[in-house]
Amino acid sequence: MTDVIQRDVHAPADAGAKKTNRQNAEKGFAASATLTNNLQSVLVDLVELHLQGKQAHWNVVGRNFRDLHLQLDEIVDAAREFSDEVAERLRALHAEVDGRSDTVAATTSLPEYPNGEILTTDTVELITVRLDTTVARIRKVHDAVDTEDPTSSDLLHQIISRLEQLSWMVGAEDRVPAGSK
Repeated sequence: MTDVIQRDVHAPADAGAKKTNRQNAEKGFAASATLTNNLQSVLVDLVELHLQGKQAHWNVVGRNFRDLHLQLDEIVDAAREFSDEVAERLRALHAEVDGRSDTVAATTSLPEYPNGEILTTDTVELITVRLDTTVARIRKVHDAVDTEDPTSSDLLHQIISRLEQLSWMVGAEDRVPAGSK
């Protein structure tokens, strides 16, 4: 006979979470609440970009499908790697990290991604907007991050550079040269 584990559907979001006896007991530079909040805002957008990129990857259809399908994987990989780097930077600064799905959904600046099959031309626009929105969030917090922690700012520079490159590359899929029709 199989035992069934019942879960309390009314459990708080932090149910089961317990802080360790040495929570934040490390030594060294510690992030302020402002620095933590700024990096956390970047983290949730990167996590959401990763998830939306996969949603797009799974549901894109139409002309240039294969090329765009592969480009979406590049975006997903970059967003996933960058989210890990930001989260680990937060931990290195003795800050707590919250990448839970409910936190990401509640605090991301990215618009919701549509469900179902999406034409390649529409996918290009949808993903470009999400890349640009993520970059805009990073640029918004950049100066405050740089003032408090230039090392974290350097990480943000790398992220901006790569996401802007990806935005340009994906956005070029649907562009026509200036002056031609």
